[in-house]
Amino acid sequence: MFVVPRKTLINIKLFKMKLKLVYLVLSVFSIQIVCSQELKKEYQKGIIYFIDCVKNNKKEAVAAVVKYPFKRDYPIPPINNKAEFVKRYDEVFDTALKTKIIKSNPATDWSQVGWRGIMLDRGDIWIDENGRLISITHQSKFEEDLKKKLISKDKKTLHPSLAVFKEPNYILLTSKFKIRIDDLGNDKYRYASWSPKQKMSEKPDLVITNGKFFADGTGGNHYYDFKKGNYLYRCYIIVLGQSDSPDATLEVSQNGKEIVSQAAKIIVE
Repeated sequence: MFVVPRKTLINIKLFKMKLKLVYLVLSVFSIQIVCSQELKKEYQKGIIYFIDCVKNNKKEAVAAVVKYPFKRDYPIPPINNKAEFVKRYDEVFDTALKTKIIKSNPATDWSQVGWRGIMLDRGDIWIDENGRLISITHQSKFEEDLKKKLISKDKKTLHPSLAVFKEPNYILLTSKFKIRIDDLGNDKYRYASWSPKQKMSEKPDLVITNGKFFADGTGGNHYYDFKKGNYLYRCYIIVLGQSDSPDATLEVSQNGKEIVSQAAKIIVE
């Protein structure tokens, strides 16, 4: 039997480490290039208008350019229409966010990231090429406190076997399943599922606690992988997608072969 010398193995490991380092440097460099490019003038007009609306506290004008439903960090419910957006405007646009927007330079602080849209800084705000507000990742102190209250309430209504977690991430509804994803802390995530009409206070049909989180690009899209035996359950969350993209998808594979693929809607219960 051929045995690879120990020195050769060490050299191979060092080579792989160097490759990873080069890839990391190139990735960071690429992001810097994207973010340093001046935004095209045709897109600056929409950004200038948005900045002016925020500067002059034109809540109705901002609400008119929002893409609904406007998602907030779960379990905070989404904003579903213009009237609701105006009512909750100050909950989202706190002093820190408004200051950052007002002081931003449309040409240099906003950058186009392919089909994902135009982002402020590193993705605090996303606006599409038509000037529609599609996402705000910034969270105000009000929303932070609200989230804590809703999580505390949530834990009391769940089936006892699911009551221990750091924070909830999503509830997904497909044609056949209701899926709950919870952050257990220490980079571990839990998958629990029921039939669509069941309540989460009932015992779940399936629970997997070894989930992992994976980011997919700079637009916020990401997915969770859960493994059970020779099955892989993947929940893909579409933060920035095409106009006809679902909120999320569920893909289940067995021994590497896909056996389930369903669109999912993100819901709040």
